[in-house]
Amino acid sequence: MKIILNQDAEAVRLVQEGLKRTGGYCPCKMERTEDNKCMCKEFREQIHDPEFEGYCHCMLYYKSRS
Repeated sequence: MKIILNQDAEAVRLVQEGLKRTGGYCPCKMERTEDNKCMCKEFREQIHDPEFEGYCHCMLYYKSRS
């Protein structure tokens, strides 16, 4: 398993700006809860799924199975 930043530098920049603006909460989610703090609970659970390969909700991180 490997987790990397999105290769699209503009997407990373926009999400990181959003994270700064929201105090570290996912800028794509409306609620400001601990579950939505980056790296969000949704993606942490996906990381543990051996079958999952893909981006987190906001497209900042990518998990590959290799």
